[in-house]
Amino acid sequence: MVSGPLESIDLQHRTEEGWKLVAIEWEREVEAADDQLLAEVPFGLRIGPETQRLEQDPTEREVLLQLMELIVEEGSYAHIANEINRRGFRTRQGARWTPVSVFEMLPRLIEVGPQLFQSAEWQKRRQHISHEH
Repeated sequence: MVSGPLESIDLQHRTEEGWKLVAIEWEREVEAADDQLLAEVPFGLRIGPETQRLEQDPTEREVLLQLMELIVEEGSYAHIANEINRRGFRTRQGARWTPVSVFEMLPRLIEVGPQLFQSAEWQKRRQHISHEH
């Protein structure tokens, strides 16, 4: 964390010492409204009512698992949306899934993929899928 202003002379000295700048990340403190905070809670998580901390949302986690399963089976976004809707799942806003809403979940699936792939639920699903094919 940089505590003061970043000066170009500092960058020049570091470069001369063999360092290579690879990233700059900016952050600032802001007060978030409750509805803004809820919009920023990643899909698959929720704010625990008692703890006010993030915890897994079982329904959304199941949607993530099913989306991942359908993507692995190489279905189109339209097919995946239709199948998730057929199974009775809705988006966080209560709407039916669309090809676009499925596509918009890809960054979240990439983020949670390693956790999902290591879960016992995923292992059971993979065994079931491989027996079907």
